[in-house]
Amino acid sequence: MSKKLVLQGPAADQAALAQIAALARPARTTEVHAHALRCDGFDFTPALKAQVETAAHAAGIDATFVDADLTLADFKLVAMDMDSTLITIECIDEIADMQGLKPQVSAITEAAMRGELDFSESLTRRVALLEGLPVDALERVYEERLRISLGGEAMLQAVQAAGLKTLLVSGGFTFFTERLKTRLGLDYTHANVLEAAGGVLTGKVVGGIVDAEEKKRTVERVCAELGIATRQAIVMGDGANDLKMMGVSGLSVAFRAKPVVRAQADVALNVTGLDGLLAVLA
Repeated sequence: MSKKLVLQGPAADQAALAQIAALARPARTTEVHAHALRCDGFDFTPALKAQVETAAHAAGIDATFVDADLTLADFKLVAMDMDSTLITIECIDEIADMQGLKPQVSAITEAAMRGELDFSESLTRRVALLEGLPVDALERVYEERLRISLGGEAMLQAVQAAGLKTLLVSGGFTFFTERLKTRLGLDYTHANVLEAAGGVLTGKVVGGIVDAEEKKRTVERVCAELGIATRQAIVMGDGANDLKMMGVSGLSVAFRAKPVVRAQADVALNVTGLDGLLAVLA
């Protein structure tokens, strides 16, 4: 099947995009918008992909090769990780900061996201450090520190307008996913439940942990509920624990992701916002 190449970057003009496009020697180029260019009619090879991606990276541009006829209409669901994907922070690191423990917790988070630590074990260790923290610290994190990632709201509005359902599936916590569900009009959410007693955190999670396997099962379960195939799902993530759910999708999107995730994803948005998905599927 023939491929299209989509080049985009928030700071890139059409001239900069055309310079990278020239490497593919496309028969046609089409301006998607001021900062995005589509290329068609070229011979795709792994060597060309590597050459274009290297040049694009050096120029601060995202380069995506996907099937030429792929559009948003091919999909029925967008599933997203929360921390460092839909939102800019790792909630558990910011909660830990309220305890003066951010460096210790961040180090465990980073190792887990790189795939160096079992996620369930790492979450158990991190949550244990939060024992004794007042529950109202979570509200402070939500109000003071939680921000939607660049392009997140525009992406969601566009996919919702196109009739796609939305799923937020997170190794984070229901305290945040439930608030985002209401705020952004999301259809489904699934995350870990922090145990609290007497107005403070106990340092434990209630029930099973939402790890990589559970994230994958959640995407499969929601697709089954919707009566669609998993290939009709777009899955977006940034860490190693997102790879399994990305692996069952029809289109996997790595957002500001760890190298291990970028290497395996269909789309890597390194400089573009989450709405870069829209140009890829235009």
